[in-house]
Formats: sequence, C-alpha cells, structure tokens
Amino acid sequence: MTDTLDPLFQPLKAGALDLRNRIVMAPLTRSRADHKSLAPRQMNADYYGQRASAGLIIAEATQIMPEGQGYAWTPGIYSDEQIAGWKLVTDAVHAKGGTIVLQLWHVGRISHRDLQPGGKLPVAPSAVKPEGKAFTETGFKDLETPRALELDEIPGIVAQYGQAAKNAVAAGFDGVEVHGANGYLLDQFLRDKTNLRTDAYGGSIENRARFLLEATQAAVDAIGKERVGIRLSPVSPANDCADSNPEPLFTYVTEKLSEMGLAFLHVIEGETRGSRAPEGAFDLSVLRRAFNGVYIGNNGYDPKLAAERVAKGDVDAVAFGRPFIANPDLVERIRDGAPLAQPDEATFYGGDAKGYVDYPTYRETAAKVA
Repeated sequence: MTDTLDPLFQPLKAGALDLRNRIVMAPLTRSRADHKSLAPRQMNADYYGQRASAGLIIAEATQIMPEGQGYAWTPGIYSDEQIAGWKLVTDAVHAKGGTIVLQLWHVGRISHRDLQPGGKLPVAPSAVKPEGKAFTETGFKDLETPRALELDEIPGIVAQYGQAAKNAVAAGFDGVEVHGANGYLLDQFLRDKTNLRTDAYGGSIENRARFLLEATQAAVDAIGKERVGIRLSPVSPANDCADSNPEPLFTYVTEKLSEMGLAFLHVIEGETRGSRAPEGAFDLSVLRRAFNGVYIGNNGYDPKLAAERVAKGDVDAVAFGRPFIANPDLVERIRDGAPLAQPDEATFYGGDAKGYVDYPTYRETAAKVA
C-alpha cells in the first residue's frame, strides 16, 4: 500500500458503528431474494460475507412494507421470514469481523401495479407520472401515474420506518440507513417537481422536508440516533426527480438531520452513476459543513480520489458501489494495488449465483495463473 492511500485504511467511529477502514460498500440492488417470500437466502449471506472486509456494508435497499416494492425480487424487512433471512446475512458478516447496516426503502411512484398488493396503483406525494420503466417479474413495463397519498395515510408509513428499524436490529444489523435519495418516496416529497401538495407536506421547504424528517426520527426513536444514517442525492435527477432550487432545500434538510445527531450522512455527489459536477449543481461542501457528524461521499470515486478527499477532510469515508460487484476483495485490492475486475452487467439483476457469488479474489485468480 502506498502512503497516499493510507487515509483509507484508518479506523473511523460513526455513532455506535466501528469502521475498521474508510471503504464503504454502497447499497446495490441485485434482485436475488426468494421469489415468494422476498427473504434473503444462504446465497445472499455468502455474497455479503465475501465482502465483509469493507469498513461498513450498507446492505441493499429493502422495502419497509409490501407497498414499498418497486422492482422484482427485492428483499423486505416486514415479515418474520425476512428477518430470519437477513439474520443469515448479518451472522456471515459479523463472523468475519464486519459491520453492516440495512437501507430502509419505500419506492413510492417508482413501481407498477404488478408489484403492488392487490394490483393497486403505486403511491406518491402527488399524482405525477414519472418517465421510465419498472422491472417486474414479467419484464420491463412503463411506470404509471401514481395515486397521491391521503394525509391520514402518512403517519402509518412513518411508523413503518420505525418498525423496520426495529426489525433490522432484530435481524442482527448494526444499524440502518434511511433511503432519502434517488427519486424514491422520501425524495419525491422533498422535490417540487414531484410534490405538488398544498397541505402540511407540500409547498414550503419546511413542509416538503417534513415526511423525510419524520421517517428518520421514527427510526431514531426505534433504535437510537447512534445507529441511524441517511442517504441523500441533492443534485441527481435519478428516477425523473428534480427540484427548482436544491441548495436551500438540502441545506435545510441537512441542518435538521445534523440536529438529530445521526451516525452518518451518505451523499451521492452529482448525478447517480453520472457526472460528479453536473451543470447547474451547487457546491455540496455546504452540506459537509452543515452536518456535524460522519460524512460519506459517493459517486465516481477511484481509490486515489477517495484517499485525497479523506486526507483533506472533504469526506470521512467513501462508498463504492459497482466495484464491489466483481471485486469481493475490493479492500484488499486497493491496499495491495491489484487490478480491479470488471462486472458482467448482464447478471446485475435477478438470476442465481452466476455474477453474484462466483467472482474470484485476485489471489485466487493469481493462484490459477501460477
């Protein structure tokens, strides 16, 4: 390991979470839960166990209730079977000394009636149709115009974030990350392109932020602030979501989250899987300054950039997503300067062990060559 990469290998404490290095595994949807129960299986435990050398694993987005599902075969955290399935995962990670939290998810309008209980329409802050397609069990289908949530429905969803956090701890997770990013339900409430409400959850910045802050507080109340983090994507247009003036919106949100004393803030810097500095984006360092806690940067990082930004104090840790797919030993490869394997995109979503748990470590590859 070169001295320039040393900052990535320093330990870090985030609330109650002890990270043995600053390399975080970002949540990655892989659509490999049991097709009937949507519970993780032994294969999922093997997958996460292989990647336990990450300083922190943020497990894949996991729906907090049946109505929160937006993609085929993604896992839940609302049934006893799902809790038991996730326990296989957390046991595998902890057996290797790893730390793992679960990302709590409600997709809102990024769904399809084929994925919803009783074939009902997906819900959203407002009945605004998104562009894009839903990944259903019978293939990709156009997203639909959602149903606007009634005011009296919102407290029940907020409460479910708290229950999901409790379920995650019961499954052995060290904490949770609230998914407030990428154009899903909490983000839909934040942005004025998707939130046209005129009640207490729409209009002003304070009103549009209310749902996200209440959901996060529910998780805090359930398991403690030191075990709760949150993910935001302030300037990403993912899932056809945008805001006309994001800087004051996300500065306000971040200040309020900081007051809660969360374990960490996980920020997608720029466009999801796109430019780190898209045209018209504001300087995200304002959020770093507004949050009095551990700040995890994400998007377009390589080891050199990650180490530089950690060394300068721009971020405390860096989340890597796709590199972890084909490199279960990503931490060791970065440490030893080994080349990174490239993932097979055809096996990203759905399927079996192929493209999931069969990627070799670089030492295994070298041994075969030798």
